[in-house]
Amino acid sequence: MRTVTTLTTAAATAALLLGCATGPAASQPGADGKRVLVFSKTAGFRHDSIPDGVAAVKQLGASGGFTVDATEDAGAFTPGNLRRYDAVVFLSTTGDVLDAAQQSAFEDYVHHGGGYVGIHAAADTEYDWAFYGGLAGAYFQSHPAIQPATVNVEDRAHPATAHLGPTWDRTDEWYNYRTNPRERAHVLASLDESSYSGGTMNGDHPIAWCQEYQGGRAFYTGGGHTKESYADPAFRQHLLGGIRYAIGAAQADCRPENGYRPLFDGTSLEGWRQAGPGSFTLSDDGTLTSSGGLGLLWYAGQSFGSYSLKLDWKVAGDDNSGVFVGFPPSDDPWSAVNNGYEVQIDATDVPEKTTGSVYGFQSADLNKRDRALNPPGEWNTYEIRVQGERLRVWLNGVKINDFTNTDPARSLKDGHIGIQNHGAGDEVSFRDIRIKELPAKGD
Repeated sequence: MRTVTTLTTAAATAALLLGCATGPAASQPGADGKRVLVFSKTAGFRHDSIPDGVAAVKQLGASGGFTVDATEDAGAFTPGNLRRYDAVVFLSTTGDVLDAAQQSAFEDYVHHGGGYVGIHAAADTEYDWAFYGGLAGAYFQSHPAIQPATVNVEDRAHPATAHLGPTWDRTDEWYNYRTNPRERAHVLASLDESSYSGGTMNGDHPIAWCQEYQGGRAFYTGGGHTKESYADPAFRQHLLGGIRYAIGAAQADCRPENGYRPLFDGTSLEGWRQAGPGSFTLSDDGTLTSSGGLGLLWYAGQSFGSYSLKLDWKVAGDDNSGVFVGFPPSDDPWSAVNNGYEVQIDATDVPEKTTGSVYGFQSADLNKRDRALNPPGEWNTYEIRVQGERLRVWLNGVKINDFTNTDPARSLKDGHIGIQNHGAGDEVSFRDIRIKELPAKGD
């Protein structure tokens, strides 16, 4: 059914500069040639876990394909030196650690695409520097005693949290923050305040988040107070994913996300029906994986006319699937093909039938698509926004398609949604299908 034309993405690899970390034995996709600076100067409380954190990030760099330098010298914050780095990690910094010239150099660095990673007390830093407060996302207010708590993982596609289950039980020093970053940043994980003592954020307690900020990428995690954190494989993977996002080695949708409700939350397929052959298998970690087909798992519980649909998806290799919208209720999967539209998942097809396309009708912007797309084995996030007859597609937060229907037989104003199981050998997984209904018209 498909003509295979391999689409290649140019990958520019910067030359490694001399530093204090050696090249990796094996590297993560997209990380080769990247360089990270770990900054751990303190002008207030000093965490005794800082050396463990520095060592952990260096080890992550050695195995993950990026070079790591570490310093406590604020003199490293010059325009020329910062240009050497793809991200700066503020590792439990405290107090006022940069002077005005150094602050200006760092602002310029972020404005030109530099990445930021804040770990734990990075939120207890530079209270009088508004740019930094916005970049970090929130300032520290207080903390109770070190204790176990349950972390609710809100985004399971971001590389910092994709390895986790819906909840994450761990022990740390849990910060309360002066403000809630949810309206400005994309929350990856939050604390269940009922699972521990001393939370003060009224039940909405973000603890890790990401955002694009004034030209750069930012990731913050409130974990990392204890030495034990940096020996914990799950926390180390959390840090690695945050760093990979910040340096641009992995893509993610870090726009604020509020007002969505689940259509599939990983536990129940209530309201969903399988049309045609094949099936989807639901695993213990809340992932749906396709097999056989050509079939369609569609949401029969409700039709939709104006909405933002978000879902996370991953391919195992050169696999084929898609997300269907705007079709009438039917247990024949070809009804969706003939009466709706498919947003394609298949990175090695012709332009109008490849990932991000409105299948058979309009190609995605392939340059933007290629830059936004994570490779097989990594999670991606689609937003499919339907308003009137307009259908727009975002991949990992980047708009890659804008299509307007003119066929009355395929009207988008009232229809169902579904995910395709394409056929034998096509293995595509989905998570966290959620929706937000929108006004009929809008930007």
